[in-house]
Formats: sequence, structure tokens, C-alpha cells
Amino acid sequence: MKTSLRKLTAGAALIVIATSMTACSQASAEQNSAQAPNVQAVATQASASFAIEKMTCATCPISVKKAMKRVDGVKTVEVDFATKIATVVYDPAVTTPTEIAAASTNVGYPASETTS
Repeated sequence: MKTSLRKLTAGAALIVIATSMTACSQASAEQNSAQAPNVQAVATQASASFAIEKMTCATCPISVKKAMKRVDGVKTVEVDFATKIATVVYDPAVTTPTEIAAASTNVGYPASETTS
């Protein structure tokens, strides 16, 4: 009877130890995930303005806008026919103002970056 009691006590002790080790490792994992910073990629963006030449009618800005929007990394394009200025928001990690200006120039509307 004493041997059975010892085996039972030893078995119970092992179960308690195993359970507490599992609980500790789960708590540790939860704590580590709670402390880990939430890192998200932040998209950078820049803005550039371009003087556009040879726009003679109200449909010319549409051609300029389409050409500039085809450039990878360009997010938005606004073209003002009256001032002949295009304002572009783009990702500088993907494209440059030179590439954006070239897109307009290549469809017949020479573009040059303006300084603010």
C-alpha cells in the first residue's frame, strides 16, 4: 500500500510539474508577443510639380495624366490646364521626378520639374 501511495504521489507530482511548465511557457509566449512591437511597413511618399509645355486644349491634361500615372510608384496626378502645372504624389523608393517628367515628354508634352 505504501508503494502504491508513493507511486501515486510521484505521478501526481510529475503531472503538477508538467502542467506548470506548460502554463509558464504559454504565459511567457503570450508575454513576449504582447511586448513585441507592432512593426508595419510605412509607405513613403513625395510630391513634385511639373511645368507642362504644349498643352493647347482641354483634353491635353488627360494625356499627361494618363502618361504620368503609368509610371510605377506614381500614386496621384493632378494636371491644371490653366496654369499648365502637374502635381504628382509618388513613392521615391520606386520612381523619380525625372522618370515622371520623361513619361509626359514621351507623349508629346515636355515636362520639367518646378521648384516650390
